Amino acid sequence: MHSSQHWRFQPKGYWVSVYRTISDPEKLAAYNKLAGPAVKAGGGRTLVRGGRVVAHDAGIAERTVLIEFDSFEQAVAAYESAAYQEALVALSDGVERDFRLVEGID
Repeated sequence: MHSSQHWRFQPKGYWVSVYRTISDPEKLAAYNKLAGPAVKAGGGRTLVRGGRVVAHDAGIAERTVLIEFDSFEQAVAAYESAAYQEALVALSDGVERDFRLVEGID
């Protein structure tokens, strides 16, 4: 039980993805079909996926996705997984997005 307590106090990890343009909706659909299971297998929980956006400053009111992981390391491992890399191949040049892996505060 001690190991689960250790994880609880680690900063969480997040994938933050803001789509600037979606040039090929079919490639995005193919990506989503593969990315969903890959994220789940990697321990990710989708908190935001394409809901309403109000953009300020240099922001773009386009599709936004926020996924939470129990740790930053877990977020990185899920991104590097074979299953997610396969999803990225399906997406290829179908979108232009700002994708970041970020560490939470605690």
